[in-house]
Amino acid sequence: MKKLILVLLLFPIMNFAQTKNSKKKPKSSTTKTITKAITTTKSDDLLDISGGLKEALNKGITEQVSKLTAVDGFYKNETVKILMPEELSLVEGRLRKLGLGNLTDDAIKSLNRAAEEAVKEATPIFVNAIKNINITDAKGILMGPENAATTFLQNGTTKALYEKFSPIVQESIGKVGADVAWNAVINKYNKIPLVTKINPDVTDYVTNKALEGVFKMITLEEKNIRTKLSARTSGLLQQVFSLQDKKL
Repeated sequence: MKKLILVLLLFPIMNFAQTKNSKKKPKSSTTKTITKAITTTKSDDLLDISGGLKEALNKGITEQVSKLTAVDGFYKNETVKILMPEELSLVEGRLRKLGLGNLTDDAIKSLNRAAEEAVKEATPIFVNAIKNINITDAKGILMGPENAATTFLQNGTTKALYEKFSPIVQESIGKVGADVAWNAVINKYNKIPLVTKINPDVTDYVTNKALEGVFKMITLEEKNIRTKLSARTSGLLQQVFSLQDKKL
């Protein structure tokens, strides 16, 4: 009788424990594989991951950013082409209605040429900035989204890059005549009766757009390496990004 009472008392507790355990969802084999690959990575392997990410970014500069330095590298690339600032769309529209479309076309082309010239001079800055990726950040970047390495680079270097990039852009603007073309557009517009006079900072605008274009091109190559085996053109890239493939 005592044994029966003891069993009856313990039954609700045992049943609750079984129910609680049954609610726990086992980790998927994919999650276990990724977790094991990351948590068991040795320091030497971390150095390889860091090196692989740096190589991927350098490849982005070599194979993608270099395209921007060619004649019309910005102008004929719809992904990065620099247009009139949004706030100046009214300027462009009115000038075209007045038959001054060639004036605005020349200004747009000259802005893109200034960006091309600047990128030629500034590419080493981007190469040096890549060295900022360390082994602590490497694992998170590798397992991040398809632009994780580029985003890390962009977030950590944009301010410093802007400060170095801006004077190069300013010099390039004068070299290719972008300042003359831009001022011609603004002066023509300011002579239109009853319009609000404008005087935008062309150097700041082109600098930001040029930087934006460079990072877009690096992102393209990073995405290629992450998604296409054929883009992994070295043993290191194949080794490092094979770890990333396990999360797919």
